[in-house]
Amino acid sequence: MDQAAAIPPADMTLDELKEALAPLLAGHTAFDGWTERALAMAASELGVPAERARIAFPGGAVEMIDAWFDWVDRSMLLAFPPERIAAMKIRERIGELILFRFQLLRPHREALRRALATLAMPQNAVAAGRLAWRSADRIWRTAGDTATDYNHYTKRAILIGVYASTTFVFLDDESDDLAATRAFLARRIDDVMKFEKVKAQFTARAARRPSLSRFLGRLRYPN
Repeated sequence: MDQAAAIPPADMTLDELKEALAPLLAGHTAFDGWTERALAMAASELGVPAERARIAFPGGAVEMIDAWFDWVDRSMLLAFPPERIAAMKIRERIGELILFRFQLLRPHREALRRALATLAMPQNAVAAGRLAWRSADRIWRTAGDTATDYNHYTKRAILIGVYASTTFVFLDDESDDLAATRAFLARRIDDVMKFEKVKAQFTARAARRPSLSRFLGRLRYPN
């Protein structure tokens, strides 16, 4: 349960108000877009003045989308505590985390379409990249990733590609239990696992190759 949900709306700080409004926005943006009108309707549903809600989102549409995506991330974190993740293999962890997000977003596909269209505008490119990276990072961290070397960055960059391509399948998936989305995601994860295996083999071989720097180091600092 979100902490903000236990606080009377009239007593909320702006950050708490933003958190409380985030899950309500999608129900209105599907019809009115990520606009002040949709925000006002969400505020009315929560029981706060529209003007106060606008103050909570000075960044307009992008900040509203940011809050909604953050709510999706936090919902995922709550649904997958460490003890649940521990019983899964890595490929299952990534697959289940992504599928949970799609199940959560399923009633709000039109809101997601409109959000992605807003983020696709050139002026929002930096924000779009930041939000994509944040979600990918949270997925990997929830899955138990602790990499701090270059793998930290490659894993997240690859996951952004997998999540983005699967999202476009999800948006048009009318199959029962998101069967088309599940099948596409499984294939993409298979590709990633194959890539990771090849990368690991290449790294191991590279470590065994003669190294000029190591050779010079031995000359300089002999045993």
